[in-house]
Amino acid sequence: MNARPGSEPPADALGDAFGAVARRLRSAALESLAAWDVTPSQMRAVRVLTKHGDVRSSELAQHLHIAPRSATEVVDALEAKGLVERSPDPGDRRATRVSLTQSGVELSEEVRRARGLESERLFERLSRTDRDHLARILRRLASD
Repeated sequence: MNARPGSEPPADALGDAFGAVARRLRSAALESLAAWDVTPSQMRAVRVLTKHGDVRSSELAQHLHIAPRSATEVVDALEAKGLVERSPDPGDRRATRVSLTQSGVELSEEVRRARGLESERLFERLSRTDRDHLARILRRLASD
């Protein structure tokens, strides 16, 4: 950013810098997911199941902000990889619940650790104070 000392950088420069960092994190995440043979949409589903436990297929679609048919395709792929399993919903025999298998739980943990390491490598060049400030700023931006 070519702002003069003491002047505010233009908003588009902040957006560009933020976008560049986001692209680096996304690229690193895609590379790491390839090692486990899962797509980003499949990993999002695994994260939802990690957070919420077993859910109805329709609930999974809502959490992922996708059509139920698309959620079915994601679940089909994850089930074929042994990462999720389907079971009847005891409260509604027409509905199906989806849950992580032990392999799915392990994948979730491994990917979480790998992403943590990737983030650490990216942000390690910042001082502790800068990292604390950045975390505070990002939390504030995310809360709106």
